[in-house]
Amino acid sequence: MEKTKSPEESRKLLDKITFDLTRSIVKRDELTHFWYFILVMFAAVGLWGWGIQIRDGLGVTGMRDYVSWGMYIANFVFFVAVSLIGFLISSSLQLLKISWSKPISRVAEQIAIAAVALAGIIIVMDMGRPDRFLNVFLHGRFASPIIWDVTVVTTYLTISVLLYYIPLIPDLALLRDRGGDDIPKWKMQVYKILSLGWKGNDKQYKLVAHSMRVLMILILPVGLSIHTVTSWLFAATLRSGWDTTIFGPYFVAGAFVAGAAAVVILMYAYRVRYRLGDYFEELHFDYMGKLLVFVCLVYLYFNINEFWVPAYKMKTAEGIHLRTLFTGSYAPMFWSAQMLGLILPILLMLFPFFRKPLPLTIISVFVLIASWLKRYIIVVPTLEHPFLPVQNVPDYFKHYSPTSIEIMITIFSFMAALLIITVLAKMFPVITIWEYAEEKGIDKEILAEPKK
Repeated sequence: MEKTKSPEESRKLLDKITFDLTRSIVKRDELTHFWYFILVMFAAVGLWGWGIQIRDGLGVTGMRDYVSWGMYIANFVFFVAVSLIGFLISSSLQLLKISWSKPISRVAEQIAIAAVALAGIIIVMDMGRPDRFLNVFLHGRFASPIIWDVTVVTTYLTISVLLYYIPLIPDLALLRDRGGDDIPKWKMQVYKILSLGWKGNDKQYKLVAHSMRVLMILILPVGLSIHTVTSWLFAATLRSGWDTTIFGPYFVAGAFVAGAAAVVILMYAYRVRYRLGDYFEELHFDYMGKLLVFVCLVYLYFNINEFWVPAYKMKTAEGIHLRTLFTGSYAPMFWSAQMLGLILPILLMLFPFFRKPLPLTIISVFVLIASWLKRYIIVVPTLEHPFLPVQNVPDYFKHYSPTSIEIMITIFSFMAALLIITVLAKMFPVITIWEYAEEKGIDKEILAEPKK
């Protein structure tokens, strides 16, 4: 924390910080409207595709008897993976008192909320009879991994929302008391309601700190559970490619890679769009680059374990599966994911230049795309190689290819996630104002003062 300033200096600094960090809320221009239009239109097209799927059934997709999980489950696993960044940034690093992570914790929670919400939605879209979804809660069996997955996804979403909202309360009160005329009146009314009568006294700050610590500790087992249980949906089978004991930590490590890449991309977008270069500094990108190198190395280790052990033994079924990945029809996708998503990023990010904002963001885009490709590779090729021979079926049963309906719904899922993030950014500050002000030596009493 910086040295305490005089009251007048603190007020001027607070005004500047508030002005800068509310730029996302008050900024309204043609680009914003066009961005909303793009997101809503693509999301609407995806919903239209889902309507066709509900009307005509899952036969409009490329999924058949053998590949019964396709692009939808790849999307589900991807969104669950990205959501785990809230566990890493907002909980683990905060509990370890790593101070540089504070300005990016709200960015991580935005991504976590959007991703885990879409993970739940995409599962419903994968159902042939979504009207029976409530039966999971009403008649779910404890022995089924599906009920575990639904439980941890719901719990993780609840905790993520609380982790986002509770430290937001002092900011909402700050905007309620110091918000300018450029903030729409309806937003001011929302801030007044959601601030819950915040006064800014020591007792309230202690209550926030205690609540945050409880949630940070609570999200640790839930965060690990959400992706571990997801991995068990695969590993509890005897299929070659899934029949492994490392899927739990393997999925968690991959989740940290995807989530860290998503945070870097969103940080850069906010830095450029809302001119937050003084807040998302090069220091933050440098540390995020180092963190991304570390989690990529861990994930690379698990990738080596996943493929080296079965490749050494080359059992019949596993040999067929691995040949398809290494030299067969899925080889371009497999090697692209490994090279562009792990090996090259690790080598490049070892150099300080590639941990600067723009180079790191470009690398993160490739890492995020490769992360999705990796989930597709986990799901589809394994299902195309059952133990029993594939015979007496049409040719299109033997190979999976996503249809236009699946692509439309996939586009919907990404647009809907971006829409949630955009709405959160336009409604609330993307960096915690009161924590940043405290780091700059501004007293809590000044934070509680109404603007004169």
